[in-house]
Amino acid sequence: MSVVAPFGFEAAGVSAGIKKPGEKDLAVVAAAGPVAAAGIFTRNRSAAAPVLLSRHHLRDHQARAIVLNSGCANAGTGSAGEKAALAMAQATAEGLGCRVPDVLVASTGPIGPPLPIDHICNAIPDAIGALNDQSGTEAATAIMTTDTVNKEATAVGSGYVIGGMAKGAAMVRPDMATMLAVLTTDAVLSWQALETMLRRVGDKTFNCLNIDGCPSTNDSVFLLASGAAGVRPDLEEFEQRLHDVCLDLALQMARDGEMTDRVITVNVRGAVNDAIAREIGRTMTDSDLVRASFYGGDPNWGRLLAAAGAGPFPVNPNAMTVSYNGVEVARNSVQLDYARNALLATLRQGDFSVDVEVGTGEGQATIYACDLTPGYVTFNSEPS
Repeated sequence: MSVVAPFGFEAAGVSAGIKKPGEKDLAVVAAAGPVAAAGIFTRNRSAAAPVLLSRHHLRDHQARAIVLNSGCANAGTGSAGEKAALAMAQATAEGLGCRVPDVLVASTGPIGPPLPIDHICNAIPDAIGALNDQSGTEAATAIMTTDTVNKEATAVGSGYVIGGMAKGAAMVRPDMATMLAVLTTDAVLSWQALETMLRRVGDKTFNCLNIDGCPSTNDSVFLLASGAAGVRPDLEEFEQRLHDVCLDLALQMARDGEMTDRVITVNVRGAVNDAIAREIGRTMTDSDLVRASFYGGDPNWGRLLAAAGAGPFPVNPNAMTVSYNGVEVARNSVQLDYARNALLATLRQGDFSVDVEVGTGEGQATIYACDLTPGYVTFNSEPS
């Protein structure tokens, strides 16, 4: 059900001919009228045309629909790309009978090629005609690129529902990155509340995901509230339910990481503050050497120490304590005696956790990372 689980939303996924014949590559998620909306986007300075347009359209904090395509990022496409993104919004607005600024746009796929806008505009009426409250999975399928499965999640609150769909399997690094997500709720909420909670939750979920350390041009996360349930939620409860949905989607993306074998949960503790803890975790999991050691199930804590120290954030090189799956391998930057063979056997079985204490404060964060496999290198060396 995903994005159509809350009352007041419909969705559709159709083929516009961007990808292989018959393969879904165009999605629309729509409300019955303009609703409160919020969004968070990539901070990549080469932001794609749909990101620029959606930022602009969200200035009045409302939206009627989101139109999304896969198979082409419409990034690095200059003024022609900006015109194409606007054309997507215009065609959708015409079909729904709403204002153009009430349509948000997102694209994902290879960077550089021009968007086949004629194909998309010809297919938008089909997508609008197919809108219904049962086609969340079709919409989630239509935004996939190298994903192997569609990604959907829901959470039920006290009289309201939150639904979501997402895509992402590569070029996913904190600040999101080639990840798209659409979140919907039927709770009654102001745009201010939506924006505040989405930013906080995004920092703790999507921005803590690191598949391959490559920030993208197209990251977009949208949150729309129809108010159709007629319930004004407890904000603390709502934020927790929103966190549940976003973390579920983020972990689905991590587990579907392009040619990855396992998900590693990296818990950073003892940083100056939470934001710096997150940045230290990002820096460590960006390291190819660290991710290669994850692939081998090797508790090589020295690579974590080196990666953390190479970043711009303060760590105490004499106070790092590291554990793998709860087994302490170093304390105060001194290697300990431990049952190495037993730990290796455990780490090579699948997903595992790493706890890193950096010794400079009370800040903490959790990063969800993937290993670096030979298959990833081979896959991404092939022409796209």
